[in-house]
Amino acid sequence: METSVLKVDPTNPESDVIGRAAAVIRSGGLVAFPTETVYGLGAKGLSAEAVAGIFNAKGRPSTNPLILHVSDASEVLNVAADWPATAQTLAARFWPGPLTLVVPKRDSVPHIVTAGGPTVAVRCPNHAVARALIRAAGVPLAAPSANRSTELSPTHAGHVLKGLNGRIAMVLDGGRCSGGLESTVVDVTGEIPRMLRPGLITVPMLEAVCGRVEVGAKSEGVARAPGQMAKHYSPRTPLALCATPTDALTSAARARAQGQNAWIMAPDSKEFDQLDEGADILSALPERYGAELYDVLHMIDGAEHDIVFVVLPPDTPEWAAVRDRLTRAAARE
Repeated sequence: METSVLKVDPTNPESDVIGRAAAVIRSGGLVAFPTETVYGLGAKGLSAEAVAGIFNAKGRPSTNPLILHVSDASEVLNVAADWPATAQTLAARFWPGPLTLVVPKRDSVPHIVTAGGPTVAVRCPNHAVARALIRAAGVPLAAPSANRSTELSPTHAGHVLKGLNGRIAMVLDGGRCSGGLESTVVDVTGEIPRMLRPGLITVPMLEAVCGRVEVGAKSEGVARAPGQMAKHYSPRTPLALCATPTDALTSAARARAQGQNAWIMAPDSKEFDQLDEGADILSALPERYGAELYDVLHMIDGAEHDIVFVVLPPDTPEWAAVRDRLTRAAARE
């Protein structure tokens, strides 16, 4: 299969380009497209056969559910059997945006989308290309990140092609994704909302709207949302997590003395003021760090380092998504 790459205006997408991509979706094919978080890999969300193509292209385990994307909140009842008051409150505040809500599913949602579970994860993305594609296709789009399973998420069209070239029909190249981290996922089926995956919308932001929010998935057999695997979002280069800049500098020096090509990745801090080589220094602001993270990890993968020592950012709500991605990226299995 030859993967077509079509340039598209990220703010005012051309109707002919969107039309071509929507035709691929309607025919059961796969199209990668930009969102405000990362590039997604879209298929007809209510077609089990089309969705199976996502799992095949990514090498994704069937136990890892997908998110259904809608172009407007009014469309959720096409896939949700119930829309709790908390869902309505959160959607009114954060949609369109990087928030996924887990709700009871309609029978029309194929089991392959939900890993056989009774709930479905739904999101309305805040990106002109994504919403135009959903509207033109006329169906909710099942769309995980457009990468091979467990590997780094893509924030550029080039990242998509690294893993999926020849495995999918089309990529809509809308430039760089602004957010850089996958959406926050919140289960609203219980009395108290529960964050299943941290993202750009933090616990304090949620609690300011809906009150107390619990954190962490329950052990209940069937995953209700993606992003729960211990190893996920991972580069090929091994990562070693360090608590402080001093730990990273010491560990890197030791590894280099043993002949390893060691690298450091860390938020900007005074400890690295004099470090002019051997490190990628990211922003000390969580939003900017998150936007840079996958791009830097993709570049690190292309540099043939033996190991990268990663300084974990502070253990605060604002950094929760970054720490989550780094922890999963560093996991061995």
